[in-house]
Amino acid sequence: VQSARFVERIDAVGTARANEQVTLTAPVTQRIVRLNFDDGAFVSRGQVIAVLETATQNAQLAQAQARSREAHQQLERLEALKARGFATRSAVDTQVALAGQANAQAAEARAGIADRVVRAPFGGWVSLRNISAGAVVTAGTEIVTVSDVSRIKLDFPVPETLLAQLKPGQPIVAVAAAYPDQPFRGTIDTVDPVLNPQTRAATVRAVLANGDRKLKPGMLLTVAIEAQARTSPAVPELALVGEGEQSFVFTIENGKAKRIPVRTGLRQNGMVEIVEGLRAGPRVVAEGVVKIADGETVRT
Repeated sequence: VQSARFVERIDAVGTARANEQVTLTAPVTQRIVRLNFDDGAFVSRGQVIAVLETATQNAQLAQAQARSREAHQQLERLEALKARGFATRSAVDTQVALAGQANAQAAEARAGIADRVVRAPFGGWVSLRNISAGAVVTAGTEIVTVSDVSRIKLDFPVPETLLAQLKPGQPIVAVAAAYPDQPFRGTIDTVDPVLNPQTRAATVRAVLANGDRKLKPGMLLTVAIEAQARTSPAVPELALVGEGEQSFVFTIENGKAKRIPVRTGLRQNGMVEIVEGLRAGPRVVAEGVVKIADGETVRT
């Protein structure tokens, strides 16, 4: 019987998600004038993704600006006349309102122009382009998806009975089917405070570094969490003899076999944890246990 390290693991299956992801759509129905991205390219925050036709809005802006200039000039003349007593306060107030209205119309035209310039809200990689310049798009038409995959959020369910073993900052190891020989390491970021009433499980979110961009949003990954580790007495699995729900181990004392009942725990790497019944040190029969009985003479 020897001491061995046993680790309680929580196994789960999770879905990879981008750190940030958004689908940019056309805000209005209009013709696309220019697209400023290539398939799978990186775009920085604030970069112009697409420009829609703004000729009508430019004309409206020029018209509103002309009205605004005219209104302000008229306001200046009325204020000068009022100072000399040739204009009433009511006339000045009316002109102030007209000037404000012209300014509002100009601001509205500028907003309409800004709405027709689609920008990236954050830095990331764009999806494949499925639209071309010159196409007329309706409001809500998808232009491109921007994904920040510099790190991956991995969401996986954990039964409520195991939640006490989890905490933020706890390390995890994830494996993707695309890279079975490359484990991806990360840490638990948060545990959803609300459980799913159907499955009685909570969604746990871990964060994994993804500098090489091997992990893609939507990937399925198997997750292993080392919940608790301990050192306990252990014997080889072949040394264990089962009778119903009971387990026994044969030790050698004074050249004779002695059957000792034991309570087992975890099984790892061909070893069985002995929770109760044996301590580290005694010699046990690891092969040929089916050929001996309690009290039988054994020659080693």
